Amino acid sequence: MERPPSSIKDSSEKKYIHDTSSILYPREHMEIGHPLKDGMIEDWDMFESTLNHIYKRHVQSDSSLHPVLMSEPPWNVRIKREKLTELLFEKYNIPAFFLSKNAVLTAFANSRASGLVMDSGATHTTAVPIHEGYCLQHAIIKSPLGGDFITKQAKNFLTNQKIEVLPPTFIASRETVKEGQLPIFKRKELLKGVTQSWQDYMINTQIQDFQSSVLQVSDVPYDEDTVEQMPSAPYEFPTGFNMEFSSERIQVAEGLFDPTVIKAPGLEPSTMLSMAHIATSSVHMCDVDIRSALLSNVIVTGGNSLLLGFTDRLQRDLSLKTPQNTKLKVIAPSGTAERRFSSWIGGSILASLGTFQQMWLSKQEYEEMGRGCVEKKCP
Repeated sequence: MERPPSSIKDSSEKKYIHDTSSILYPREHMEIGHPLKDGMIEDWDMFESTLNHIYKRHVQSDSSLHPVLMSEPPWNVRIKREKLTELLFEKYNIPAFFLSKNAVLTAFANSRASGLVMDSGATHTTAVPIHEGYCLQHAIIKSPLGGDFITKQAKNFLTNQKIEVLPPTFIASRETVKEGQLPIFKRKELLKGVTQSWQDYMINTQIQDFQSSVLQVSDVPYDEDTVEQMPSAPYEFPTGFNMEFSSERIQVAEGLFDPTVIKAPGLEPSTMLSMAHIATSSVHMCDVDIRSALLSNVIVTGGNSLLLGFTDRLQRDLSLKTPQNTKLKVIAPSGTAERRFSSWIGGSILASLGTFQQMWLSKQEYEEMGRGCVEKKCP
């Protein structure tokens, strides 16, 4: 699913407003933004403002008193790692620091030191093999098919059905109508200075609610006759329009597991990998001696993996691609928080271990070796 922005930039006053609850209220000239791009820090001013907010509103204690452990994507680049290290030690005067790959932390959160982490998030889905606590960089497989892709597919479907999607914030009043009947509602008059990025974010948030409430992944490849036998799902939009969705709710998500059905500008189905293909491609790029350990510990994480039926379909498709003499086990925490924030949970576990304390990059080491020491201490 789409990532909630950690901050909002008000370009007219050059200030940042944090927390997703603040987004619900329109403000003139307020742009929605996110400090990360592809999992890496892109907007350093916004990121720094986010840190200030965290220390002031949530930690409520001097930053010099607390070591910091942060997660990062396996493809993070050296220049960004060093800049982050310098920022935390120089500006925030932290006593110690550590950077850990998010896939490694996800494995730890699931009590595993080795395994294949299947992370299906907002912007992409990745398969990251972990062996004895280390990320095998050469075997990472990445696909653009994630939550944002499903949101676009759902939006296209609703547009083609001539179903207008508006968030509750845009509705002044509405009347109750029968199923399938055109909605009767009155729109609110928005502020003249409301930005397009805010409107897009609010509409996408509503589409994501539709996704989580209605969409489902079929446990077998899409077949019209089979899907017609599955129960439909009702949904009521903020405008008052309501209807039962049947085969459409299965079809929208099928592209994740069968890219040949994708019809989207800018995406060539023949170049896309299915969820199972992403996993097996990563495993086959690893040493043959550890492949069985990876397949017996396939860890599913990320908000997009919360789509109903996602894990069952992955299990089914992987079983068809796994040798019969190889044990296959798919591990997927049932809780939403455990699935979405697994790297945070893993980080809290790692930082509390007594054996981890010697791994911290200390302030003294930073002062002696400079920001480049993060490459040695945090591989």
